[in-house]
Amino acid sequence: MFFKKLKECLTGITALWLMAWTGAVHAEWGLNLTRGVTPISHEVYDLHMLILWVVTIIGIGVFSVMFWSILHHRKSKGAVSAKFHHSTTAEIVWTIIPILILVGMAIPATKTLIKMEQTGDADMTIKVTGYQWKWKYDYMDDGLSFFSVLAQDSNDARQPGSNIDLNSIDHYLLDVDQPIVLPINKKIRILTTANDVIHAWWVPALGWKRDAIPGFINDNWIIIEEPGTYRGQCAELCGKDHGFMPIVVKAVPEEEYVAWVKKMKMAKAAAAASGDRDFSKDELMASGKELYSKNCAVCHMAEGQGIPGTFPALAGSAIATTPEGLPDHIDRILHGKNLMPPFGEQLSDADIAAVVTYERNAWGNDTGDVVQPKDIKAAR
Repeated sequence: MFFKKLKECLTGITALWLMAWTGAVHAEWGLNLTRGVTPISHEVYDLHMLILWVVTIIGIGVFSVMFWSILHHRKSKGAVSAKFHHSTTAEIVWTIIPILILVGMAIPATKTLIKMEQTGDADMTIKVTGYQWKWKYDYMDDGLSFFSVLAQDSNDARQPGSNIDLNSIDHYLLDVDQPIVLPINKKIRILTTANDVIHAWWVPALGWKRDAIPGFINDNWIIIEEPGTYRGQCAELCGKDHGFMPIVVKAVPEEEYVAWVKKMKMAKAAAAASGDRDFSKDELMASGKELYSKNCAVCHMAEGQGIPGTFPALAGSAIATTPEGLPDHIDRILHGKNLMPPFGEQLSDADIAAVVTYERNAWGNDTGDVVQPKDIKAAR
């Protein structure tokens, strides 16, 4: 049985090697760090290459001497080992040389680390806050704020039993509904913190990552030199959906960034105005279904069935089907409870009204309740 399995394994490896050699397999064969698109990422890459060459040369030297010694001083050649107690000269040499090598490597490494901390003289500041499981971006200089969550197509595909072909989705689990847009050739200070547990904001092309810790603010800076879209994700084990909070940075020329800021402010004003009117039940149900899928389905599941013993079901629950449960329903979404985070900061009055209306009229709940933004505003 062992030799049969070994033969199957070797056959599979040989087949993969032949496919790769003939071009039948197009895999990512990168064997090194990517260079990145910021000055710091370039310095980190150059430092990595310097240290790599140092250790490679040391390795070649050590193993060359070792194999030469094995070959020329083997017993079959009649070699007789020397007998000595110790050599003070050798001990001094093999102590001083490594110290000099380490100091030589530490100098450029320290310079790069110091440069990473020089966040002054920034042209703009972005505050990044980690939530379970999404990111909030505050543009401190432009008065903008929004949440960025996993793109809907990825979110639908990852659900148990979705039967969606993952290969049909571009950037599966690495795309978001709203990327962070930044201007190129500007020094941008990025502050990182968290609202609940420890997260880590990491985009490899930028050359660094920072922990996002509740109650603390870490900072770093970037100057993105090339327009493009750069992707990353949370690099800290932050809970159930840790693997589903990607980061997408879209770097654009300054004039395009200014136009984007204007567009976002207009959308924000329109959203604020929408909170002053009443919506039809159909409007609330359509919006609520989309918002539920994006924010609530990760725990309460797509059909409101919940996860037994962890997240309660909404389908048929008292809080979502009885008149006396309505105030608690609204309060629970606004302020959270136990494992459920508060959504009062994350969603507008119109959004929460839509979610509550949807949850009270979906999956057979059928209460007929229609909650308006003014009801949420009063509950706040």
